[in-house]
Amino acid sequence: MFYKPDEGHGLAHNPIAACVSPRPIGWISTISATGHHNLAPFSYFNLVHNFPPTVMFSCNGLKPDESPKDSWVNARDTGEFVYNVATFPLREALNQSSTAWDIEVDEFEETGLKTLPSELVKPMRVAASPIQFECRTIEVKHLPTNRPENPNTVVFGEVVGVHIDEACLTDGMVDYDKVQHISRLGYLDFATIGSRFQLPRVFVKREQD
Repeated sequence: MFYKPDEGHGLAHNPIAACVSPRPIGWISTISATGHHNLAPFSYFNLVHNFPPTVMFSCNGLKPDESPKDSWVNARDTGEFVYNVATFPLREALNQSSTAWDIEVDEFEETGLKTLPSELVKPMRVAASPIQFECRTIEVKHLPTNRPENPNTVVFGEVVGVHIDEACLTDGMVDYDKVQHISRLGYLDFATIGSRFQLPRVFVKREQD
């Protein structure tokens, strides 16, 4: 099939997210300018650079009261956020934290998640998450939207501090089986890392003049 997104797909559900799968989940913790803690998952998240390490998360839509989502507002106002790795044992708390609560509500308290202080930024870390990145906001960019009720705001942040639970390391490398990352697919589907394989890098030899 072929379709133009602005003309509709004719399927039971929008296939776009299912076509770009799996996607890592950015479990983002922030703190507001007035001191309210926030925790929310974003399936439009990724690492975008290594030098310096840089991540992004995208906030789509508005809260039920039509106000902007707290995560990007907090990241903009305070200049900081934390990425917590989402894992299979934490899937229920992750899902619960996606609820659109008022800004005064502390998602850590609502989900029963314990926190750890960060070293370089103010937002708290999810204690049970085995990996966390402390980030400083680089840019908040509002992308064009063809639905005013569904704005799209992307937050870019430089990773200034990395926490890795040493129990998740094997021979000096992050062990996927020990971390138990989960990712977002399309629709209401999620996944864990299953079978995997390695491919050696291919280098093209160039003839010398």
